[in-house]
Amino acid sequence: MENAVADLTLVMGNKNFSSWSFRPWIMMRHAGITFEESLVVLYSDNFKGQVRRHPGAGHVAGQVPVLLDGGEAVWGSFAILEYLADKFPDKGLWPEDIMMRAKARSGAGEIHSGFTALRSALPMNIRLEPKQIPHSDGVMADAARIEEFWAECLARNLDGGPFLFGAFGNVDAMYAPVVNRLHVYKVPVSPISRAYMDAVMALPAWREWDAAAREEPWDYELYIR
Repeated sequence: MENAVADLTLVMGNKNFSSWSFRPWIMMRHAGITFEESLVVLYSDNFKGQVRRHPGAGHVAGQVPVLLDGGEAVWGSFAILEYLADKFPDKGLWPEDIMMRAKARSGAGEIHSGFTALRSALPMNIRLEPKQIPHSDGVMADAARIEEFWAECLARNLDGGPFLFGAFGNVDAMYAPVVNRLHVYKVPVSPISRAYMDAVMALPAWREWDAAAREEPWDYELYIR
């Protein structure tokens, strides 16, 4: 049953390409948190101005995503996910155990600020048909570290769920764009990583985003391989 909160709006970019928007969107949709979408097309004229025109968003950085709540704005994927965890404590967006919660936050922080080689070389592109491309040493090193973190989490997962700490949560949402990147660019991964990726991609929220992304009209040379 969805949480009856009607005054949340997620200002976001194109579903096919906006990895930063994908993170809070998939978490809210999966958790049953009611919100409205406000799309600002990436690379459109006066993009920052369009973001800031939303009530309460006049002081933000002019990037997406931005979560609007009752005339106030929270911006940045990680900050939005933290805010949602505080606002909806019953949703269990972080692990209950204090140490597991700290590890989940550490992993989320790592993907938020790191893995620049992989993120730069392999932009998110939901509707791209999987294809093999050459991968640099930097990309492979980033992928190896991501797999190391995933394997550690999954090996000690005591809840029995298919996600990093049992149930799908904020840390999984932070890695969701990476799941797309590893999948569509056919980065070699272990069977453990592949099973985790398949579980994420099987979520109804993922499928809803995927279907909408495939209906969008926008393409950019940066994202076409």
